Amino acid sequence: MKAYVTAIIENYVREYEKTSATKWGRPLVGFADAAHPMLPELRVVADKNHVMPQKVLEDAAIVVCYFLPFTRETAKSNIGDGHASPEWARAYEDTNALFTRLNAHLIEQLEARGYRAAVSPEATTFDREVLMSRWSQRHMAWLAGMGTFGLNNMIITDAGCCGRFSSVVTNLDVTPGAPLTTENCLYKREGKCGVCVHHCFSGALTTEGYDRKKCFGVCSENAAVYNDFGNSYAADAEGGIMDTGSEVCGKCLVGVPCAFGKPFREE
Repeated sequence: MKAYVTAIIENYVREYEKTSATKWGRPLVGFADAAHPMLPELRVVADKNHVMPQKVLEDAAIVVCYFLPFTRETAKSNIGDGHASPEWARAYEDTNALFTRLNAHLIEQLEARGYRAAVSPEATTFDREVLMSRWSQRHMAWLAGMGTFGLNNMIITDAGCCGRFSSVVTNLDVTPGAPLTTENCLYKREGKCGVCVHHCFSGALTTEGYDRKKCFGVCSENAAVYNDFGNSYAADAEGGIMDTGSEVCGKCLVGVPCAFGKPFREE
């Protein structure tokens, strides 16, 4: 079933690209344990009201997580200080739109085989007071063993960190992955690199931590520039889509050694 789910995701993306201005690399797919003992810790390291998989689906067993890498062309367009590139802003919104359609398709395919599946309503919400979502796609991917957190707070996968994650909760009966025990981030692994910090021109990202408000300030500035692509996030699970522009930046994801793969050779 893992191969079946992976094929559904890969095939959908390739078909979707035929009518999309944005293109993507090959998706990576992982499977997280919906009852993993570390899940409650997400209410400490992420949002204090983080939703548990069983609230999304009563008999949840697996969280299917997947990563869509951006292309090198999209990444290259966003290198340099100042506003995010229009290509980056569009790719961000196009990817979120793709997630909505792909998740619905995946749920339909799983249900056709007798399984149950659902998406967390909180996955497309963003609390503008605490500047967090109550469903962390990155932490779910981390639990699935898809990668580890870099200094830039992104998950560094086998295909790098330059892209976006989504997920579907299901009662699929497969063996889940587990968090990796070795770091994929050069800075955390060997105490060197830190290129992502140098690329953060606002100073929101440092080797000492991350200033969420500074980061969001830059994203808000970009939203004022890029209001043609919409905004994929709602203020809460019951609310409508925000009418602001594209709240993006992505400077710490581009032109870095971990953008499109692990920044070291496997031993």
